[in-house]
Amino acid sequence: MLMNVPATFIQSYIDDLNDALNQLKPGAALTRIQAAWLGTCLTGILLMNSVCWAKFERASLGDCKVAALSWVFRKASIPWDWLLRVSVVLILKRYGITEGVLAFDESDRARSKSTKRIYKVYKQKHKGSGGYVNGQTIVLLLLVTSSITVPVGFFFYMPDPALKQWDKEDKRLKKSGIAKKDRPIKPERDSAYPTKTEIALGLFKRV
Repeated sequence: MLMNVPATFIQSYIDDLNDALNQLKPGAALTRIQAAWLGTCLTGILLMNSVCWAKFERASLGDCKVAALSWVFRKASIPWDWLLRVSVVLILKRYGITEGVLAFDESDRARSKSTKRIYKVYKQKHKGSGGYVNGQTIVLLLLVTSSITVPVGFFFYMPDPALKQWDKEDKRLKKSGIAKKDRPIKPERDSAYPTKTEIALGLFKRV
């Protein structure tokens, strides 16, 4: 199966998504190119079980180029927050879900040991091997219902590098017998690196 044309149910979903976007936020509907791109990506994910531009290009026999797919993702003014919100609304309406509980969770996703270009990637303890790997931590806001659990918000967590370095050095000095008064003072947390609790509260306020 090739992915030059979106699956029928995916095209129907995108049409419903656009109608709902227009109702909730006039002017936020996807353009024709954006809708076609989203249809290609969703069909690619269905076929490849992966989010990979190169795989999508191969599955389309070269009709969908890596550069074009990547450009739309990075540069197009797609209302991502509204897409997630509207998608959840469509699911709730489709299955007649009227109540649920909000819960928070976090997920560590191991990436390549050498990558530094992925957003909010940092050195993590790898539970499987006991070593270290570069990875991401995603804080999730979940809607838990009697039938399904769906994410309704997420944010990437990353420890403050300055605080992390201070903590490492403070432990080293403490082990060496240096008194607390002679060790560097703990720096203030950079607001660009909120704690997981701060992230969770921020996600809750945006619902």
